[in-house]
Amino acid sequence: MVKGKDPVGTVTCSATPVLIPRSEHAISRKQFSPNAIKVLYRLKDGGYDAYLVGGCIRDILLGIEPKDFDVVTNATPEQVKKLFRNCRLIGRRFRLAHIVFGREIIEVATMRGHHQAQDNPDPTSQSSDQGQLLRDNVYGTIEEDAQRRDFSINALYYSINDFSIRDFAGGIAAIEHRKIELIGDPETRYREDPVRMLRAVRFATKLDMTIAGPTEAPIAELAPLLGNIPPARLFEETLKLFLGGKAEANFLMLRKYGLFKQLFPAVDAILDSADSEFEITFIQKMFANTDDRINADKKVTPAFIYAALLWFPLRDRCNTLIAEGMNEYDAFMQAISQVLAENARHIAVPKRFTLGARDIWHIQQRLDKRGGQRAYRLSLQPRFKAGYDFLLLRVESGETEQQELANWWTDYLQQDVSGQKEMVKALGQRSGGSERRRRRPRNKPRRKPNSES
Repeated sequence: MVKGKDPVGTVTCSATPVLIPRSEHAISRKQFSPNAIKVLYRLKDGGYDAYLVGGCIRDILLGIEPKDFDVVTNATPEQVKKLFRNCRLIGRRFRLAHIVFGREIIEVATMRGHHQAQDNPDPTSQSSDQGQLLRDNVYGTIEEDAQRRDFSINALYYSINDFSIRDFAGGIAAIEHRKIELIGDPETRYREDPVRMLRAVRFATKLDMTIAGPTEAPIAELAPLLGNIPPARLFEETLKLFLGGKAEANFLMLRKYGLFKQLFPAVDAILDSADSEFEITFIQKMFANTDDRINADKKVTPAFIYAALLWFPLRDRCNTLIAEGMNEYDAFMQAISQVLAENARHIAVPKRFTLGARDIWHIQQRLDKRGGQRAYRLSLQPRFKAGYDFLLLRVESGETEQQELANWWTDYLQQDVSGQKEMVKALGQRSGGSERRRRRPRNKPRRKPNSES
Protein backbone atom coordinates (compact mmCIF):
# COMPACT_ATOMS: atom_id res chain seq x y z
CA MET A 1 0.00 0.00 0.00
CA VAL A 2 1.48 3.31 -1.07
CA LYS A 3 -0.41 5.79 0.97
CA GLY A 4 -1.63 5.46 4.50
CA LYS A 5 -3.39 7.83 6.87
CA ASP A 6 -3.10 8.12 10.61
CA PRO A 7 -6.21 8.66 12.78
CA VAL A 8 -6.42 12.36 11.85
CA GLY A 9 -6.02 11.73 8.12
CA THR A 10 -2.34 12.58 7.68
CA VAL A 11 -0.85 11.38 4.38
CA THR A 12 2.19 9.13 4.67
CA CYS A 13 4.66 7.69 2.20
CA SER A 14 5.42 4.04 1.62
CA ALA A 15 8.87 2.64 0.91
CA THR A 16 7.30 0.62 -1.91
CA PRO A 17 5.72 2.88 -4.54
CA VAL A 18 2.92 2.04 -6.90
CA LEU A 19 4.61 1.41 -10.24
CA ILE A 20 2.55 2.65 -13.19
CA PRO A 21 3.99 1.17 -16.40
CA ARG A 22 4.11 3.05 -19.70
CA SER A 23 1.10 1.12 -20.98
CA GLU A 24 -1.09 2.45 -18.15
CA HIS A 25 -0.38 6.19 -18.32
CA ALA A 26 -0.67 8.78 -21.07
CA ILE A 27 2.64 10.57 -20.54
CA SER A 28 4.97 10.56 -23.53
CA ARG A 29 8.58 11.72 -23.80
CA LYS A 30 7.41 14.06 -26.57
CA GLN A 31 5.68 16.13 -23.87
CA PHE A 32 8.98 16.79 -22.09
CA SER A 33 11.61 19.37 -22.89
CA PRO A 34 14.30 17.86 -25.17
CA ASN A 35 16.90 19.40 -22.87
CA ALA A 36 15.40 17.64 -19.86
CA ILE A 37 15.64 14.34 -21.74
CA LYS A 38 19.31 15.09 -22.52
CA VAL A 39 20.01 15.65 -18.84
CA LEU A 40 18.30 12.40 -17.85
CA TYR A 41 20.22 10.33 -20.38
CA ARG A 42 23.59 11.86 -19.53
CA LEU A 43 23.06 11.16 -15.84
CA LYS A 44 22.01 7.62 -16.71
CA ASP A 45 25.06 7.12 -18.93
CA GLY A 46 27.20 8.47 -16.09
CA GLY A 47 26.00 5.62 -13.89
CA TYR A 48 23.45 7.54 -11.83
CA ASP A 49 19.72 7.19 -11.26
CA ALA A 50 17.68 10.12 -12.56
CA TYR A 51 13.98 10.95 -12.65
CA LEU A 52 11.73 13.77 -13.74
CA VAL A 53 9.80 14.73 -10.65
CA GLY A 54 7.01 16.87 -9.28
CA GLY A 55 5.23 19.65 -11.11
CA CYS A 56 5.98 18.61 -14.69
CA ILE A 57 4.51 15.12 -14.12
CA ARG A 58 1.54 16.53 -12.22
CA ASP A 59 0.76 19.16 -14.87
CA ILE A 60 0.92 16.73 -17.79
CA LEU A 61 -1.48 14.38 -15.98
CA LEU A 62 -3.82 17.37 -15.50
CA GLY A 63 -3.58 18.37 -19.16
CA ILE A 64 -1.50 21.49 -18.39
CA GLU A 65 1.61 22.35 -20.38
CA PRO A 66 4.55 22.33 -17.93
CA LYS A 67 6.70 25.46 -17.64
CA ASP A 68 9.60 23.85 -15.79
CA PHE A 69 11.19 20.41 -15.81
CA ASP A 70 12.90 19.36 -12.58
CA VAL A 71 15.22 16.39 -12.31
CA VAL A 72 16.18 14.44 -9.18
CA THR A 73 19.20 12.16 -9.03
CA ASN A 74 21.41 10.23 -6.61
CA ALA A 75 24.43 12.15 -7.95
CA THR A 76 25.73 14.90 -5.67
CA PRO A 77 25.79 18.48 -7.01
CA GLU A 78 29.57 18.23 -7.49
CA GLN A 79 29.18 14.99 -9.47
CA VAL A 80 26.51 16.61 -11.63
CA LYS A 81 28.81 19.54 -12.34
CA LYS A 82 31.53 17.16 -13.59
CA LEU A 83 29.10 15.74 -16.17
CA PHE A 84 27.89 19.11 -17.54
CA ARG A 85 30.10 21.97 -18.66
CA ASN A 86 26.98 24.18 -18.78
CA CYS A 87 26.27 23.58 -15.07
CA ARG A 88 26.32 26.06 -12.20
CA LEU A 89 25.72 25.26 -8.53
CA ILE A 90 23.41 27.51 -6.53
CA GLY A 91 21.77 27.66 -3.13
CA ARG A 92 22.89 27.49 0.48
CA ARG A 93 19.79 26.13 2.22
CA PHE A 94 19.76 23.27 -0.28
CA ARG A 95 22.45 22.88 -2.94
CA LEU A 96 21.11 22.64 -6.51
CA ALA A 97 22.60 22.22 -9.96
CA HIS A 98 21.30 24.37 -12.82
CA ILE A 99 21.98 23.02 -16.30
CA VAL A 100 21.79 25.99 -18.67
CA PHE A 101 20.55 25.58 -22.25
CA GLY A 102 20.28 29.13 -23.56
CA ARG A 103 17.20 30.61 -21.90
CA GLU A 104 16.05 27.26 -20.50
CA ILE A 105 17.36 25.99 -17.18
CA ILE A 106 16.92 22.38 -16.07
CA GLU A 107 17.12 22.19 -12.29
CA VAL A 108 18.79 19.08 -10.92
CA ALA A 109 18.46 18.25 -7.23
CA THR A 110 20.15 15.48 -5.30
CA MET A 111 17.72 13.14 -3.57
CA ARG A 112 17.08 14.41 -0.05
CA GLY A 113 17.41 12.29 3.06
CA HIS A 114 16.23 12.38 6.67
CA HIS A 115 17.69 14.61 9.36
CA GLN A 116 19.67 13.39 12.34
CA ALA A 117 18.24 13.52 15.83
CA GLN A 118 18.71 16.74 17.75
CA ASP A 119 21.19 15.11 20.18
CA ASN A 120 23.40 14.10 17.23
CA PRO A 121 23.22 17.01 14.81
CA ASP A 122 24.51 16.70 11.26
CA PRO A 123 26.58 19.73 10.18
CA THR A 124 24.85 19.70 6.80
CA SER A 125 21.40 20.08 8.39
CA GLN A 126 20.23 22.82 10.74
CA SER A 127 16.82 23.87 12.07
CA SER A 128 15.60 26.81 14.14
CA ASP A 129 13.88 26.70 17.52
CA GLN A 130 10.55 26.87 15.66
CA GLY A 131 11.43 23.77 13.62
CA GLN A 132 12.26 25.67 10.43
CA LEU A 133 14.98 24.11 8.28
CA LEU A 134 17.87 26.52 7.89
CA ARG A 135 20.22 24.24 5.96
CA ASP A 136 19.14 21.11 4.18
CA ASN A 137 22.08 19.46 2.41
CA VAL A 138 21.16 15.97 3.59
CA TYR A 139 21.19 13.41 0.77
CA GLY A 140 19.40 10.09 0.64
CA THR A 141 17.48 7.56 -1.45
CA ILE A 142 14.48 8.04 -3.72
CA GLU A 143 12.24 6.64 -0.97
CA GLU A 144 13.55 9.21 1.52
CA ASP A 145 13.29 11.94 -1.10
CA ALA A 146 9.60 11.13 -1.65
CA GLN A 147 8.95 11.45 2.08
CA ARG A 148 10.63 14.85 2.06
CA ARG A 149 8.37 16.16 -0.74
CA ASP A 150 5.76 18.65 0.40
CA PHE A 151 2.53 17.54 -1.31
CA SER A 152 1.39 14.13 -2.50
CA ILE A 153 0.78 15.47 -6.02
CA ASN A 154 4.48 16.37 -6.17
CA ALA A 155 5.78 12.95 -5.08
CA LEU A 156 5.52 11.51 -8.60
CA TYR A 157 8.66 10.31 -10.39
CA TYR A 158 9.11 9.50 -14.09
CA SER A 159 11.87 7.01 -14.87
CA ILE A 160 13.84 7.27 -18.11
CA ASN A 161 14.83 3.60 -17.76
CA ASP A 162 11.41 2.04 -18.33
CA PHE A 163 9.20 5.16 -18.82
CA SER A 164 7.13 4.26 -15.75
CA ILE A 165 5.72 6.55 -13.04
CA ARG A 166 6.49 5.88 -9.38
CA ASP A 167 3.76 7.11 -7.00
CA PHE A 168 4.94 7.16 -3.39
CA ALA A 169 2.13 9.05 -1.62
CA GLY A 170 -1.07 8.54 -3.56
CA GLY A 171 -0.46 11.50 -5.85
CA ILE A 172 -2.46 9.97 -8.69
CA ALA A 173 -5.49 9.56 -6.42
CA ALA A 174 -5.05 13.11 -5.09
CA ILE A 175 -5.07 14.42 -8.67
CA GLU A 176 -8.22 12.44 -9.42
CA HIS A 177 -9.95 13.78 -6.28
CA ARG A 178 -8.45 17.25 -6.83
CA LYS A 179 -7.01 17.46 -3.32
CA ILE A 180 -3.96 19.34 -2.05
CA GLU A 181 -2.50 17.09 0.67
CA LEU A 182 0.68 17.58 2.68
CA ILE A 183 2.85 14.53 3.20
CA GLY A 184 3.42 13.93 6.91
CA ASP A 185 2.15 15.88 9.90
CA PRO A 186 0.95 19.26 8.52
CA GLU A 187 2.07 21.31 11.54
CA THR A 188 5.57 19.80 11.44
CA ARG A 189 5.87 20.31 7.69
CA TYR A 190 4.72 23.94 7.91
CA ARG A 191 7.18 24.60 10.72
CA GLU A 192 9.99 23.11 8.61
CA ASP A 193 9.19 25.58 5.85
CA PRO A 194 6.35 28.10 6.41
CA VAL A 195 6.37 28.97 2.69
CA ARG A 196 4.51 25.68 2.19
CA MET A 197 1.39 27.52 3.36
CA LEU A 198 1.75 29.92 0.42
CA ARG A 199 2.43 27.00 -1.92
CA ALA A 200 -0.74 25.23 -0.75
CA VAL A 201 -2.76 28.31 -1.67
CA ARG A 202 -1.02 28.73 -5.03
CA PHE A 203 -1.47 25.08 -6.04
CA ALA A 204 -5.12 25.12 -4.97
CA THR A 205 -5.96 28.07 -7.22
CA LYS A 206 -3.63 27.15 -10.07
CA LEU A 207 -4.87 23.56 -10.31
CA ASP A 208 -8.49 24.28 -9.32
CA MET A 209 -8.19 21.97 -6.33
CA THR A 210 -9.31 22.00 -2.70
CA ILE A 211 -6.92 22.05 0.24
CA ALA A 212 -7.59 18.87 2.26
CA GLY A 213 -8.91 19.33 5.80
CA PRO A 214 -5.79 18.22 7.74
CA THR A 215 -3.58 20.29 5.43
CA GLU A 216 -5.80 23.35 5.83
CA ALA A 217 -6.40 23.17 9.60
CA PRO A 218 -3.11 24.59 10.99
CA ILE A 219 -2.61 27.41 8.45
CA ALA A 220 -4.35 30.25 10.29
CA GLU A 221 -2.56 29.46 13.56
CA LEU A 222 0.88 29.04 11.96
CA ALA A 223 0.62 31.97 9.55
CA PRO A 224 2.86 34.20 11.76
CA LEU A 225 5.76 31.82 11.04
CA LEU A 226 6.09 33.59 7.70
CA GLY A 227 7.77 36.34 9.70
CA ASN A 228 10.81 34.04 9.96
CA ILE A 229 11.22 33.83 6.17
CA PRO A 230 13.79 36.14 4.53
CA PRO A 231 12.03 39.10 2.82
CA ALA A 232 13.82 38.36 -0.46
CA ARG A 233 12.34 34.86 -0.59
CA LEU A 234 8.87 36.18 0.18
CA PHE A 235 9.20 38.58 -2.75
CA GLU A 236 9.82 35.63 -5.08
CA GLU A 237 6.81 33.81 -3.63
CA THR A 238 4.53 36.83 -4.07
CA LEU A 239 5.58 37.04 -7.72
CA LYS A 240 4.43 33.44 -8.17
CA LEU A 241 1.15 34.23 -6.42
CA PHE A 242 0.43 37.44 -8.33
CA LEU A 243 1.88 36.74 -11.80
CA GLY A 244 0.46 33.30 -12.46
CA GLY A 245 -2.95 34.31 -13.80
CA LYS A 246 -4.73 33.55 -10.49
CA ALA A 247 -3.86 36.67 -8.50
CA GLU A 248 -7.42 37.57 -7.50
CA ALA A 249 -8.19 34.06 -6.25
CA ASN A 250 -4.87 33.95 -4.40
CA PHE A 251 -5.57 37.32 -2.77
CA LEU A 252 -8.94 36.14 -1.48
CA MET A 253 -7.53 32.85 -0.18
CA LEU A 254 -4.54 34.54 1.45
CA ARG A 255 -6.96 36.85 3.27
CA LYS A 256 -9.10 33.87 4.28
CA TYR A 257 -6.22 32.10 6.03
CA GLY A 258 -4.59 35.21 7.54
CA LEU A 259 -1.54 34.90 5.29
CA PHE A 260 -2.00 38.24 3.55
CA LYS A 261 -1.64 39.97 6.92
CA GLN A 262 1.84 38.49 7.31
CA LEU A 263 2.91 39.72 3.87
CA PHE A 264 1.30 43.17 3.86
CA PRO A 265 0.33 44.05 7.45
CA ALA A 266 -0.27 47.77 6.77
CA VAL A 267 -2.56 47.00 3.83
CA ASP A 268 -4.42 44.29 5.73
CA ALA A 269 -5.11 46.66 8.63
CA ILE A 270 -6.78 49.10 6.24
CA LEU A 271 -8.81 46.34 4.57
CA ASP A 272 -9.99 45.16 7.99
CA SER A 273 -11.30 48.60 8.95
CA ALA A 274 -15.04 49.23 9.07
CA ASP A 275 -15.22 51.48 5.99
CA SER A 276 -12.95 49.73 3.49
CA GLU A 277 -15.29 48.87 0.62
CA PHE A 278 -13.47 51.13 -1.82
CA GLU A 279 -10.04 49.82 -0.83
CA ILE A 280 -11.07 46.17 -1.16
CA THR A 281 -12.70 46.87 -4.53
CA PHE A 282 -9.60 48.70 -5.74
CA ILE A 283 -7.19 45.87 -4.87
CA GLN A 284 -9.51 43.15 -6.11
CA LYS A 285 -10.02 44.96 -9.44
CA MET A 286 -6.27 45.44 -9.75
CA PHE A 287 -5.68 41.71 -9.35
CA ALA A 288 -8.54 40.86 -11.73
CA ASN A 289 -7.07 43.19 -14.36
CA THR A 290 -3.65 41.63 -13.78
CA ASP A 291 -5.09 38.16 -14.38
CA ASP A 292 -6.81 39.35 -17.57
CA ARG A 293 -3.56 40.78 -18.94
CA ILE A 294 -1.49 37.72 -18.07
CA ASN A 295 -4.03 35.32 -19.51
CA ALA A 296 -4.05 37.43 -22.70
CA ASP A 297 -0.22 37.23 -22.87
CA LYS A 298 0.15 40.95 -22.15
CA LYS A 299 2.96 42.50 -20.14
CA VAL A 300 2.52 43.10 -16.41
CA THR A 301 5.05 44.86 -14.20
CA PRO A 302 5.34 44.10 -10.48
CA ALA A 303 5.85 47.85 -9.98
CA PHE A 304 2.15 48.45 -10.78
CA ILE A 305 1.03 45.70 -8.39
CA TYR A 306 3.09 47.05 -5.50
CA ALA A 307 2.08 50.64 -6.29
CA ALA A 308 -1.56 49.57 -5.97
CA LEU A 309 -1.06 47.47 -2.82
CA LEU A 310 0.79 50.23 -0.98
CA TRP A 311 -1.29 53.16 -2.27
CA PHE A 312 -3.60 53.29 0.74
CA PRO A 313 -0.88 53.05 3.42
CA LEU A 314 0.90 55.81 1.47
CA ARG A 315 -2.16 58.08 1.48
CA ASP A 316 -2.81 57.45 5.17
CA ARG A 317 0.79 58.24 6.10
CA CYS A 318 0.78 61.35 3.92
CA ASN A 319 -2.42 62.67 5.55
CA THR A 320 -0.94 62.04 8.99
CA LEU A 321 2.19 64.04 8.16
CA ILE A 322 0.12 66.91 6.71
CA ALA A 323 -1.99 66.96 9.88
CA GLU A 324 1.25 67.32 11.85
CA GLY A 325 2.04 70.52 9.94
CA MET A 326 4.17 69.33 7.03
CA ASN A 327 3.49 70.78 3.58
CA GLU A 328 1.84 68.51 1.01
CA TYR A 329 4.89 67.87 -1.19
CA ASP A 330 7.27 67.09 1.67
CA ALA A 331 4.64 64.91 3.33
CA PHE A 332 4.16 62.94 0.13
CA MET A 333 7.90 62.38 -0.35
CA GLN A 334 8.48 61.36 3.25
CA ALA A 335 5.44 59.08 3.27
CA ILE A 336 6.80 57.23 0.21
CA SER A 337 10.13 56.58 1.92
CA GLN A 338 8.51 55.45 5.16
CA VAL A 339 5.97 53.11 3.54
CA LEU A 340 8.56 51.46 1.30
CA ALA A 341 10.98 51.03 4.22
CA GLU A 342 8.30 49.41 6.36
CA ASN A 343 7.24 47.10 3.55
CA ALA A 344 10.87 46.04 2.96
CA ARG A 345 10.94 44.50 6.44
CA HIS A 346 8.37 41.96 5.22
CA ILE A 347 8.95 41.74 1.44
CA ALA A 348 12.19 42.87 -0.16
CA VAL A 349 10.99 44.43 -3.41
CA PRO A 350 13.97 45.12 -5.73
CA LYS A 351 14.81 48.76 -6.36
CA ARG A 352 13.85 48.61 -10.04
CA PHE A 353 10.26 47.92 -8.99
CA THR A 354 10.11 50.38 -6.09
CA LEU A 355 11.39 53.09 -8.45
CA GLY A 356 8.58 52.18 -10.83
CA ALA A 357 6.03 52.40 -8.01
CA ARG A 358 7.40 55.81 -7.03
CA ASP A 359 6.99 57.04 -10.62
CA ILE A 360 3.39 55.85 -10.75
CA TRP A 361 2.63 57.62 -7.46
CA HIS A 362 4.31 60.85 -8.58
CA ILE A 363 2.28 60.84 -11.79
CA GLN A 364 -0.93 60.75 -9.72
CA GLN A 365 0.17 64.05 -8.14
CA ARG A 366 0.86 65.66 -11.53
CA LEU A 367 -2.13 64.52 -13.60
CA ASP A 368 -4.24 67.57 -12.74
CA LYS A 369 -1.44 70.01 -13.65
CA ARG A 370 -1.97 70.27 -17.38
CA GLY A 371 -1.36 73.89 -18.40
CA GLY A 372 1.23 75.01 -20.94
CA GLN A 373 3.59 72.18 -21.87
CA ARG A 374 3.03 70.20 -18.69
CA ALA A 375 0.45 67.77 -20.08
CA TYR A 376 2.64 67.08 -23.12
CA ARG A 377 5.81 66.59 -21.06
CA LEU A 378 4.02 64.35 -18.57
CA SER A 379 2.66 62.15 -21.38
CA LEU A 380 6.25 61.52 -22.51
CA GLN A 381 7.29 60.04 -19.16
CA PRO A 382 8.32 56.35 -19.48
CA ARG A 383 5.73 55.18 -16.92
CA PHE A 384 2.97 57.60 -17.89
CA LYS A 385 0.81 54.79 -19.35
CA ALA A 386 1.04 52.89 -16.06
CA GLY A 387 0.17 56.08 -14.15
CA TYR A 388 -2.79 56.71 -16.45
CA ASP A 389 -4.01 53.12 -16.00
CA PHE A 390 -3.66 53.63 -12.24
CA LEU A 391 -5.95 56.68 -12.46
CA LEU A 392 -8.52 54.67 -14.43
CA LEU A 393 -8.38 51.94 -11.79
CA ARG A 394 -9.09 54.51 -9.08
CA VAL A 395 -12.14 55.75 -10.99
CA GLU A 396 -13.42 52.24 -11.79
CA SER A 397 -13.18 51.34 -8.11
CA GLY A 398 -15.40 54.25 -7.07
CA GLU A 399 -13.24 57.37 -6.84
CA THR A 400 -15.81 59.34 -8.86
CA GLU A 401 -14.27 62.73 -8.08
CA GLN A 402 -11.47 61.80 -10.49
CA GLN A 403 -13.86 60.90 -13.33
CA GLU A 404 -13.61 64.26 -15.12
CA LEU A 405 -9.80 64.18 -14.95
CA ALA A 406 -9.74 60.61 -16.31
CA ASN A 407 -12.08 61.58 -19.16
CA TRP A 408 -9.88 64.56 -20.05
CA TRP A 409 -6.73 62.43 -20.26
CA THR A 410 -8.53 59.76 -22.25
CA ASP A 411 -9.61 62.39 -24.82
CA TYR A 412 -6.18 64.02 -24.78
CA LEU A 413 -4.37 60.77 -25.63
CA GLN A 414 -6.68 60.20 -28.59
CA GLN A 415 -5.93 63.60 -30.16
CA ASP A 416 -3.17 64.59 -32.56
CA VAL A 417 -0.73 67.34 -31.56
CA SER A 418 -2.96 70.20 -32.72
CA GLY A 419 -5.96 68.68 -30.95
CA GLN A 420 -3.97 68.34 -27.74
CA LYS A 421 -2.93 72.00 -27.95
CA GLU A 422 -6.56 73.03 -28.36
CA MET A 423 -7.57 70.98 -25.34
CA VAL A 424 -4.91 72.62 -23.18
CA LYS A 425 -5.86 76.06 -24.52
CA ALA A 426 -9.53 75.44 -23.76
CA LEU A 427 -8.57 74.25 -20.30
CA GLY A 428 -6.74 77.52 -19.65
CA GLN A 429 -9.67 79.62 -20.91
CA ARG A 430 -12.16 77.68 -18.82
CA SER A 431 -10.10 78.13 -15.67
CA GLY A 432 -9.61 81.83 -16.30
CA GLY A 433 -5.95 81.37 -17.06
CA SER A 434 -5.17 79.78 -13.71
CA GLU A 435 -3.54 76.82 -15.48
CA ARG A 436 -0.93 79.10 -17.01
CA ARG A 437 2.40 79.18 -15.32
CA ARG A 438 2.89 82.47 -13.57
CA ARG A 439 6.30 84.00 -13.96
CA ARG A 440 7.97 85.16 -10.83
CA PRO A 441 8.35 88.99 -11.04
CA ARG A 442 11.94 89.97 -11.45
CA ASN A 443 13.24 92.66 -9.17
CA LYS A 444 14.87 95.44 -11.17
CA PRO A 445 18.33 96.38 -9.92
CA ARG A 446 18.42 99.66 -8.11
CA ARG A 447 20.13 102.39 -10.06
CA LYS A 448 23.33 103.65 -8.58
CA PRO A 449 23.30 107.36 -7.75
CA ASN A 450 25.14 109.50 -10.27
CA SER A 451 28.33 110.54 -8.55
CA GLU A 452 28.65 113.63 -10.81
CA SER A 453 25.36 115.10 -9.73
